[in-house]
Order: sequence, then structure tokens, then C-alpha cells
Amino acid sequence: MNSEHLDLKAVGPRIRMRMPLLTPLEARVVETVFALRTFADETSLKEIATEAGVSEAMVVKITKKLGFAGYREFRTAVAQYNRLPTAEMHQELSPDDTSQEIIQKVFRTSIQALEETQSILDVEAFDRAADMLHSGRQRDFYGVGGSAQIARDVAHKFLRVGVRASVYDDSHMMLMSASLLGPEDVAIGFSHSGNTVAVIESIQLARRNGARTIAITNYNASPLAQQADVVLCSTAQGSPLMGENAAARIAQLNILDALFVAVAQRDYKAAERNLEKTMTAVASKRKDKFL
Repeated sequence: MNSEHLDLKAVGPRIRMRMPLLTPLEARVVETVFALRTFADETSLKEIATEAGVSEAMVVKITKKLGFAGYREFRTAVAQYNRLPTAEMHQELSPDDTSQEIIQKVFRTSIQALEETQSILDVEAFDRAADMLHSGRQRDFYGVGGSAQIARDVAHKFLRVGVRASVYDDSHMMLMSASLLGPEDVAIGFSHSGNTVAVIESIQLARRNGARTIAITNYNASPLAQQADVVLCSTAQGSPLMGENAAARIAQLNILDALFVAVAQRDYKAAERNLEKTMTAVASKRKDKFL
């Protein structure tokens, strides 16, 4: 990771995405660094090692696992990231917060997730995903819980412009769907953690059958991401009360809204015609209801 050419907004997200690669002890060292309000360009390697209770060699090893050349590059990138206005947005919720403070903190967390997700979004991967969805014969979406809700939201938008997609949130139905896909089809796995077994197994099966696969996740090194042809990553900073999921869902919805527009753009006239048809059908149904 070359800090000289890296978008500073992407420093925090890229470190968070690599956290699953670390051991629990290594992860605690990184958390120690981000908890230090005094961490700056002058913070020594010895100081971090002492604060975290590990050797200096281990700190250097961790920075390399995070994609940096060493501690000095890591220190420069993180110190600059910490000075960004967006880095100050994230504040932990407190039992003593007023309603105004709660609103402010929750909104700021979402704003940070959106800005940082935009900074790490791979435009080439985004275009590949749009091409796959546009040209696909069958489009099957797999997700569990909150991820299934995201899949339903985007499937609904696609249907409005005549792009049909099916959503599966049951492990058996996912596998049945994946077993029937082929080279002309597309399977998308939705999983915040990238560790949802039912989604991973279904994407694996779809890929073995020749289908093209896309992962929507928060971690580009996750098991789900490793099984996908294309990975689109969101990012969000976690908190004990809200976790990462709430803000990450907002970021993922924005990625998918952009993907929806990009797919519609590939045949804009057809999208316009289909949108008029679907909106006319819905309007007619509403009119009949009140007659």
C-alpha cells in the first residue's frame, strides 16, 4: 500500500478490510493504535509496542500484513487519515446522549460510511458487475437476514426497468437455484461479514456450474469474496451498540443504486419503456382499488 498515492479516506477502510487476516492478538494491537488519541507522525515504534504489550518486531509484522511497507509508512498514512474531518465524524453513542446527539452521531456514522465506501469502490469491478447483470439470462440473489432485505430492494428496482432477478434467503432454495445456473447466468452473494456459510456454498456451486459470480460484502479478503469473480466492498466503522451492519447497509444500498443506474444506462430506451409499463400497471391497480 503506497501511502503517497493512496486516497487518505481509504486508509481506515483498507485497514478494516484486512482485519479478518489478523490473529486476535494482532487485531488488538491495531485497535490500540486507533484508540490512541495522541497517535501522530512522531509516535515511535517503541511507544506502540509498549502500549500494546508486544514486541517491536510484531508491530512491524502487523503493519506489513495490513499492506504497508513497514511501521513508518503505516504511521504516516494513519496519522494523516486521523486528521481528516470524516475521521472525526465517528463518535460512540453514550447512555447520556440527548436525542439531538443521538441523531447527529447516527447520521455522521452513515455519512462516514458513504464517503469511505466511495473512496475504496473499484470502478473497474463495478463496470464488470454492471455488464454481467445487463447481459445475464438469469440473475439470482442470495442473502440471509438484513442482507436478504438489501437483495430484495435492488431486485425490486431492477424489475421496474425490466431486468428480472430472483431473491433467495433459504439455504436449501439457494442451493437449488445455484444448481440450475449456467454460463449465461449471474449469482450475487450478499453478506456483510463475508462468512455466511449458506451464501458461500451457493456461490461456490453457481461458480462450479459456470455462472458468473458477484460478492457484496464488507471484507475483500473474506471467504465469500474469494469465491466471487467480482467483489464490491462497502466499509463502515463499528460501534458496540450499532455494530458495523447498520451503516454498512446504507453504503451497500448506495453501491447497488449506482449499479442499478449503470445497468439501466446500458439500454436506456428499453429501461424507459419498461419503467413506463410497470408504473402504468401499478397506477392502474391503485386506481381500481379506489373505484
